[in-house]
Amino acid sequence: QAAAIFNSAFGSFLGIVITPLLLLLFLGSSSSVPFTSIFSQLFMTVVVPLIIGQIVRRYIKDWLERKKPPFGAISSCVLLMIIYTTFCDTFANPNIDLDKFSLIIIVFIIFSLQMSFMFLTFLFSTRNNSTFTPADTVAIVFCSTHKSLTLGIPMLKIVFAGYEHLSLISVPLLIYHPAQILLGSLLVPTIKSWMVSRQKALKLTRQPKAPVKV
Repeated sequence: QAAAIFNSAFGSFLGIVITPLLLLLFLGSSSSVPFTSIFSQLFMTVVVPLIIGQIVRRYIKDWLERKKPPFGAISSCVLLMIIYTTFCDTFANPNIDLDKFSLIIIVFIIFSLQMSFMFLTFLFSTRNNSTFTPADTVAIVFCSTHKSLTLGIPMLKIVFAGYEHLSLISVPLLIYHPAQILLGSLLVPTIKSWMVSRQKALKLTRQPKAPVKV
């Protein structure tokens, strides 16, 4: 969980620098980014809530363990509402100018990228000289390839504030997030069985051999 939070927050901050460079590289157009304003807004929307949550948790930890509120269901509902409202806000824009064929191509590219990223990270973390455990591999595959819509959309709105085609450039992220949820859900049983079998195999190889009686 800590790795996932760090990956999501760090990726969003890194996007502030990478996004203008990619625009310059692929589109040949420059972009000025107000770093001070962006960092302050992201700090208030990402870092401050995390700090407040950790402080409050110290005082209500025992109460939470007794009551066990359904935070998983609440977070899932909130996430679905964010995805739904973002989809509505994006495709309700009359200036989005996105035809069905282009949308299908984008969906295909996003799914292909997601599968490629997960496959490459799996190969990297399971190479022969790797020191990662099977549990580490699972964390790497899911955390390093996933991006959160809850951080990506606010970052786009901050960086591209006032841009008339903001809805259009947010479409790939809108598709990427549901795609990673779908693919992750489908791959969980397979990856879990691989991890369990791999852990059992490692335990067997590490067990000391019984001495042979002569």
